Amino acid sequence: MAKLSYLYPAVVFLFLYLLIASHEIARAEAGICQRRSKTWSGFCGNSGNCDRQCRNWEGATHGACHAQFPGFACFCYFRC
Repeated sequence: MAKLSYLYPAVVFLFLYLLIASHEIARAEAGICQRRSKTWSGFCGNSGNCDRQCRNWEGATHGACHAQFPGFACFCYFRC
């Protein structure tokens, strides 16, 4: 039983580290919001074109093509 006593602080440290890390990740993700482009129509096959349109026409930070039933759509990313 005495051999396992060194394991307790390591487990507590690991738990606290994961708790803090998950909080930081959630905060970073909360700063970016995504929505389907309002100016793009049709199939989105080139993320470069989607990115350009999102930045130039919608004032987004960037854009990309993502799968959405029944095909691919252009999604723009904004700061929340």
